[in-house]
Amino acid sequence: MNSRERFLTACRNIPSDRPPIWVMRQAGRYLPEYRKLKNRYTFLEMVKNPDIASKITIQPMKRFPLDAAIIFSDILVIPEAMGVPYAFLNKGGITMTQAIDTEKKIASLSTCEIAYKLKYVTRAIRQTKSELGSDKALLGFSGSPWTLASYMVEGGSSKNFVKIKKMLYSRPNLFDSLLSKITRAVIDYLHALVEAGVDAVQIFDSWAGVLSEYNYWDASAKYIAQIIQEFKGKIPIILYPKGANSWIKLLKKTNADVIGLDWTVSIARFYDDLGGRYAVQGNLDPALLNTEPSIVKKETLRIINEFGQRGGHIFNLGHGIYPDAKVGCMAALADTVVTYAG
Repeated sequence: MNSRERFLTACRNIPSDRPPIWVMRQAGRYLPEYRKLKNRYTFLEMVKNPDIASKITIQPMKRFPLDAAIIFSDILVIPEAMGVPYAFLNKGGITMTQAIDTEKKIASLSTCEIAYKLKYVTRAIRQTKSELGSDKALLGFSGSPWTLASYMVEGGSSKNFVKIKKMLYSRPNLFDSLLSKITRAVIDYLHALVEAGVDAVQIFDSWAGVLSEYNYWDASAKYIAQIIQEFKGKIPIILYPKGANSWIKLLKKTNADVIGLDWTVSIARFYDDLGGRYAVQGNLDPALLNTEPSIVKKETLRIINEFGQRGGHIFNLGHGIYPDAKVGCMAALADTVVTYAG
């Protein structure tokens, strides 16, 4: 069984000798080869250049024995394709060119030719697939409609999400018109990624945790379920609902193939609470990669041994890798999983 087969087997919730491994936000400032490129190009220039995006995607695959890569891109390419460009602030955070907070602005958003506008992503995927070969898996990804809408309505990064929540509570019809429009754009985009050759897709519901269990379905999960329904049985869909791992019934209702969890939850208990019907992904605390290799090895083995002989487990971090993570710690993580003997 090669790496790609191992990854797809895990997505189907089938036990294997060891979990396949990939790491969220594989590219980053922790790799010196990435930093060299970052000194020459802006982040958006790298995202929009298929040659560079492909090169960055493959960088960690050359260093570490990972089973799958995730294409180097950004969740906000979809709002940009809909007519809302974005930029990174010097002191951190994101700003959009406008806040989409009125009926007129929502009506002006375009869902036409999403795949064409984002062809630089599909070109990067095809190039990366060619270089990776058939024995490694490649993932595409998208932000969830709720997460994308949060940036769009807030006009960028937010600490309290007051604007988007105000729309959700006081103007539910307007909120639904925006989320429905974003959902159509996400579906079109993911179709393009699948056609380009990705082996699985991850939906990042990065701001799920700012909602409550009471409104998570209506504000986010029902739109994710629509996306998953479009691809069910065609390609594995991984849902990462940050901060929402306790809302088991709602997560099951989305019908995702794999559900990712952060490091605050027991991965074995989470799998059992899902009824054993879904594969799971996670869940090493990314801060451990800033410690020492011996500590990373110990905690990695703890997670694998805790999960035991249950069905599908894709080993991953509980969130994206930090920019100042140690390369030696990342190597220890990957080597520990790959050499696991039970």
